[in-house]
Amino acid sequence: MKKVILSSMLMLAASISFVSCRETAEKAKEATEQAADAADTAIDNAGDAVDNVANTAGDALDKAGDAAGNVIDKAGETVDSAKDAAGNVIDKAGETVDSVKDAAGNAIDKTKEGAENIKEGAKKLGKDAKGALDKTKEKATEIKNTIKN
Repeated sequence: MKKVILSSMLMLAASISFVSCRETAEKAKEATEQAADAADTAIDNAGDAVDNVANTAGDALDKAGDAAGNVIDKAGETVDSAKDAAGNVIDKAGETVDSVKDAAGNAIDKTKEGAENIKEGAKKLGKDAKGALDKTKEKATEIKNTIKN
């Protein structure tokens, strides 16, 4: 753009320096005006090109921002899903631990009951055995006395 303006100025200076007649001066003036108009048109076209580039870049940035937002949203959803799945696993593990704990408690209670039953059965058996032993002794004594007499 600067080259166009500088070239126009150079042409204007050359025209004025070498041409001395009035008609040439008017032609130079017209050429200068035409050069100025051409420079204005070039500047306007350059401005339009810059605007187009800026708009295109803005659109591209908007699309990139939207894409990044979508990626972040999907990543957040994935993290939430993983968190929920981990929570479910932890809940199930807790339920399993509670079930095992309850089953172990029940087994301990049943073992205690069985041990208590065995203890009472052994006491009763001991009493019955003592009673049977006492009866056997009495009978043996009776038989001994019968044999002596």
